[in-house]
Amino acid sequence: MTWIRTIPFSEADDKLKNAQLAQRHLYPREYEEPVHAADSTRPGAEDMAGIVASHSLIPDALYHAFATFGSLMSPELPLCRRQHEMIATMVSVTNRCRY
Repeated sequence: MTWIRTIPFSEADDKLKNAQLAQRHLYPREYEEPVHAADSTRPGAEDMAGIVASHSLIPDALYHAFATFGSLMSPELPLCRRQHEMIATMVSVTNRCRY
């Protein structure tokens, strides 16, 4: 397993905190409860899921990478939530990605 240095939210500067909070705002309410990695010894595990934490060194990339998904889940789009989730799941399966 590769280790990537991360910045915990408790140690984040304003730019990183703002990027995290702004991208979280775009997600459905059900996503508000954080999902923690099974390995709580990983630096930053107490603050955010590993895939988000892995972007903490580049706040702009963190925001844009995760805001994209949040925007695609918008209830203002013509598909319903379950259709968006199904598409996201099938893309992950096709790409052999567990996220």
